[in-house]
Amino acid sequence: MFKFVTIYRRVDDENALETFFSHTHLPLAEQLPGLLKTEVARITGKPGGESRFHLMYELYFADEDSFNRALISPAGQELMAALKQWWDARLITWFYTHTYEEERPLPEDEEE
Repeated sequence: MFKFVTIYRRVDDENALETFFSHTHLPLAEQLPGLLKTEVARITGKPGGESRFHLMYELYFADEDSFNRALISPAGQELMAALKQWWDARLITWFYTHTYEEERPLPEDEEE
């Protein structure tokens, strides 16, 4: 699978961040052709204390070509334009990954 990850940093106005995410980022991402799965993670901390990050949003595609086709779609272009203002202000980190998943069996003492 291929994944596009956006991580939002903590900001003074978390309502503005949440409004942008809920009303712009999320709806545009959900329109991307070829999108297989999404994950939202609200970051609660890190080992040793508070994290500088607030939210992580992951978009999954079958492969890099599917992702690239999604980016050139109208929704993809609109999404990247909307995110650019957050990138320019250094309020998000974003990256792409090839991802592999492995399911591990529960140890015998944890089986139902």
